[in-house]
Amino acid sequence: MEKVLHVDGMMCEHCEARVKKALESVDGVVSAKADRNAKTAVVELSKDVDNAALKKAVEDQDYQVTGIE
Repeated sequence: MEKVLHVDGMMCEHCEARVKKALESVDGVVSAKADRNAKTAVVELSKDVDNAALKKAVEDQDYQVTGIE
């Protein structure tokens, strides 16, 4: 299962790494890939993960989630 988060505020590789690490700390997330140019983070899930948990992980790092698909 895969979800795409639309993330505002990533400006550099360090930002991408922070978002990736935050998402990968959520239970059920197998891997994450953040892309500052596309303003997205794609997460691969091993089970259904609540969108609120994914959003909180990113927003706790001071980035804004504008949508989840």
